[in-house]
Amino acid sequence: MKLFDRSLRDLNLLAVSLFVWGFGESLFIIFQPLYMQQLGADPFTIGAILSVSLLLMSVVQAPIGIIADCFGRRNLMIGSWVLGVVAALIMGLAQNLTVFTLGLLLYGLTGAVVGVMNGYVANARGNWSVGRAVTFASAFYNAGALIGPFMGGVLAERFGLRVIYLIATAVFIFSMVIVFFVRKQAVVARHEVPSTRSLLANRSFMITVLMVGLVMFGGYLPLPLTANFLQNERAVSLASIGVFGSVSSLSGILVNLFLGHLNPMFVFLICQMGVIAAAALFSRGSSVVWYGLGYFVSAGYRMFGPMGIAMIKPMVHEGQIGLAFGILDTGRTLSMMVAPLAAGWLYGIDPPLVYTVAIVLGLLLAGLFNWYYRAQYLPALQPAQL
Repeated sequence: MKLFDRSLRDLNLLAVSLFVWGFGESLFIIFQPLYMQQLGADPFTIGAILSVSLLLMSVVQAPIGIIADCFGRRNLMIGSWVLGVVAALIMGLAQNLTVFTLGLLLYGLTGAVVGVMNGYVANARGNWSVGRAVTFASAFYNAGALIGPFMGGVLAERFGLRVIYLIATAVFIFSMVIVFFVRKQAVVARHEVPSTRSLLANRSFMITVLMVGLVMFGGYLPLPLTANFLQNERAVSLASIGVFGSVSSLSGILVNLFLGHLNPMFVFLICQMGVIAAAALFSRGSSVVWYGLGYFVSAGYRMFGPMGIAMIKPMVHEGQIGLAFGILDTGRTLSMMVAPLAAGWLYGIDPPLVYTVAIVLGLLLAGLFNWYYRAQYLPALQPAQL
């Protein structure tokens, strides 16, 4: 299988752009809750801000998917990259929590084109499977994010957290320039596309979206406030937290490359067990070694989205890909929106309670998803799709 086959030109370009973006984003993303704390936000406020950002993202996912199906994906992707540059600059220049929150909310909107981008990847994959193409792009993002957290932690220790947002802005500009070179894709004629109502009436598709959303909630719950927990409750330094972010990115590369072509149910189960183990390591660990291992095994939660895409692709018409992926990402994002709120509330009661709840919920959801996959999902597929 040739990585640089001409049929994969656009996939490769997008992967390189994501590599650069991953580096820029990873400079600051793990430190977001800590910077909001420095600007005066308490744990519940931090969770609320993160949740509002995800809510805005979720509201526009499906409409953007419809626009992409009608008019193409490339211009929407470019617009997202431009918005990300502007948002990072606002966060870097912010002097108070209000302005920073505005930048963060704008940055959250860039995630609204994740479904569009995945649709682009699915159509730029050449002879690759959907799962392999999506996880290939994700692996490049994680590869870029490998050294960013460590560098961000070192820079934050020396110059403060604010400066890393300004550096990230410059990196994002480079990523944006690369994505300008990807080509347009053909748009399916609208008279050949089934109605939106038919997609919403697709029972297997809608239940799969619900199941992926539930698993995403359980997988994300222990993560939003872990940096705060480790610094406030375990006295872990910013530099060490940055290293944990790099460890997480390394794990993300490995799970994407080695699990992306496997059965989705197997991948979901492995990653759910990883998140459960991470929650136990964060709450019970007594050294940076255990916390680093927790970040390593928690990175699998990022596979829930790509594997969800691989599951729903056979269920929908080609002309509904943008809308279908948008609906999937809406469900995924809504789940991730609720998770920081729940984490902030539980943290306010007792910080370790976040991880206890995550462990119990993760075990329940693993059993539920296993039942759904075997009893409902597989029987719904046509033999040619298996």
